[in-house]
Amino acid sequence: MRVLLVGGGGREHALALGLAGDPSVAALIAAPGNPGIAGVAELRSVDASDPAAVAALAVEVGADLVVIGPEAPLVAGVADAVRAKGIAAFGPSAEAARLEGSKAFAKDVMLAAGVPTARAFTCTDAASVGAALDEFGPPYVVKNDALAAGKGVVVTEDRAAALEHAEECGRVVIEEYLDGPEVSLFVVTDGEAALPLLPAQDFKRVGDGDTGPNTGGMGAYAPLPWAPPGLVDEVMRDVVHPTLAEMRRRGTPFAGLLYVGLAITAAGPRVIEFNARFGDPETQVVLALLETPLAGLLHAAATGTLAAHPPLRWRDGAAVTVVVAADGYPAAPRTGDVITGADRRGIIHAGTTRRAADGALLSAGGRVLCGTATGPDLTAARDAAYALVRGIELAGSHHRTDIAAAAVDGRIALPA
Repeated sequence: MRVLLVGGGGREHALALGLAGDPSVAALIAAPGNPGIAGVAELRSVDASDPAAVAALAVEVGADLVVIGPEAPLVAGVADAVRAKGIAAFGPSAEAARLEGSKAFAKDVMLAAGVPTARAFTCTDAASVGAALDEFGPPYVVKNDALAAGKGVVVTEDRAAALEHAEECGRVVIEEYLDGPEVSLFVVTDGEAALPLLPAQDFKRVGDGDTGPNTGGMGAYAPLPWAPPGLVDEVMRDVVHPTLAEMRRRGTPFAGLLYVGLAITAAGPRVIEFNARFGDPETQVVLALLETPLAGLLHAAATGTLAAHPPLRWRDGAAVTVVVAADGYPAAPRTGDVITGADRRGIIHAGTTRRAADGALLSAGGRVLCGTATGPDLTAARDAAYALVRGIELAGSHHRTDIAAAAVDGRIALPA
């Protein structure tokens, strides 16, 4: 199988490692890729959000499967353009990707499907924003209705900050706050059949103890030793299958990766958000534990044959990833700094580039690298991930020191 992987971040590097490890993959091409992905794939230049350009590249390289990593190309219709060329694409149509592209649309689908989620209002002016904030009270949850690269959500006790974020976004969804630990569940689906992956937990806030602004994610771990028994089965029954049925009813079936972001509340799991692609950095830990060949799994979803796919196999143990972020991230990350220590197994590239003059590795984004490790248990995986991070040298960089710490110490309590 010849596979074209679209994207160039940490999620795509993790996907590239999984795809390259599948014996059925004869050639892996990544566009645009990054220096880490270059170690396992041929890199090609492309505007990842240009449907015609990606479809033309898929034809040029003779792809049997196109795997679309980021959300922006999906919302732009890249999967539609690839499928129009007769090539299998892993990723939802532009219409189905609205589950991520519009928070208001996702809420409408959840309501129609009877999915348990937070009460919410869609607001477009100061008066409706104020009324919604009054209705729910603090902590205030204000979400940009459109794509915002994982940084469009503000959760704050400060009403002024909530109002400011709403004004900056224009169209927002304001929700009641959901109290309880969060879970990310990835579900591979062909629109009918659906296979859940291992639940993971990520860390959105920039600072230790969940302090500071939201980011794209500062680390993650899997599995979740504290997760309620039967959680995945409950979410599949009450969330995933009703959502897929509602999307089919609307004539826009969702095929690809449905990311279900959950809060485990006293009343049970509640959906915080849907995404239309693998999450970053949860992908790094989930795929590190997946023993089932990845390309075959994604190809089955892309060709409507997932029901016939064998049950998924998982490696024993645990996985942890820790993000190394650039100076100034998330507000104004500094780029162009030299990186050393990134040429080791387990280092995932998220925002890197090569200097043309001498080939030096440079920072090129806010989240620059991830140290990703597995171990026989969460403690061992965590220790190994932080050992990788300590070997990275990048001026002014920072990382959280508490990724998976609460889970290791048994400090995560489910609401009564």
